[in-house]
Amino acid sequence: MFNNVKLGIAPINWTNDDMPQLGGELTFEQMVSEAALAGFQGTEIGGKFPTDPAVLNHALDLRGIKIASQWFSSFLCSKPYEENEAEFIKALDFLEAVGAARINVCELTRNLFAEECSMFGSNKPVATDAEWELLCTGLNKLGRIAAERGFKLCFHHHMATVVQTFAETKRLMEHTDPRYVYLCFDTGHFTFAGEDAVEAARQFGPRIGHVHLKDIRLDKMQRAYAEGFPFRKAVLEGCFTIPGDGCVNYPEVFAALHDAHYEGWFIVEAEQDPAKANPFEYALMAREYIQKNACI
Repeated sequence: MFNNVKLGIAPINWTNDDMPQLGGELTFEQMVSEAALAGFQGTEIGGKFPTDPAVLNHALDLRGIKIASQWFSSFLCSKPYEENEAEFIKALDFLEAVGAARINVCELTRNLFAEECSMFGSNKPVATDAEWELLCTGLNKLGRIAAERGFKLCFHHHMATVVQTFAETKRLMEHTDPRYVYLCFDTGHFTFAGEDAVEAARQFGPRIGHVHLKDIRLDKMQRAYAEGFPFRKAVLEGCFTIPGDGCVNYPEVFAALHDAHYEGWFIVEAEQDPAKANPFEYALMAREYIQKNACI
């Protein structure tokens, strides 16, 4: 089905940078070795990865895999643009040295990732009109810097942030330059936000520059809403899983992305407790499912 798509898997399936107790004993070497053994072509940067590009490239070359992208935390709504730009350029320098061409930007002003309160209802972070202006203007500037260096800046909509819903994502896309700002489309986060991932893929198709594939266990999600889970509890309780193990309509998602002529990476990103969901076993399951349903 896809001719110019590579399949990768994120290190968060093995170790969680935000919650070190999840997979804390698992090493970088195990992660990249098992990813390669499971048939994946690449991964994203994780907290345990070598920070020396030469060391990282050597380890990846031994296993025949590549770096697809890296998360970048922006604070365009709350910190001076110049501070964001300086950190962004450092990230681009590193990614350039390891051969990546995507950077995934997520706005973390007032995010609830580490908070103990519910991430739903009135607790959900909301940006003011003035903050929206700062965010979109800043993304255009960062995106131009990225584009001039051969990168795509891909904005990552995310639960418990100011850009979570379909409407918020649409507002961001409509107020940023399509030459410089793309979307990191995440099936799981749209689904968890109560949105239709298939419709989102159709609507945002031309702007999608990177894809995260995660599934949602419907019963767990319903409990999260009913009990008002904090974000980290949603991870610990098993709300997220690999494609094919939840409620996302992946055949239709893949069809929509194919119709949009998507090219780039599919990254399996299913944050789970590795003590409950063996990372290598789930990587194999994900690879088999995607190969069958997306024909890559």
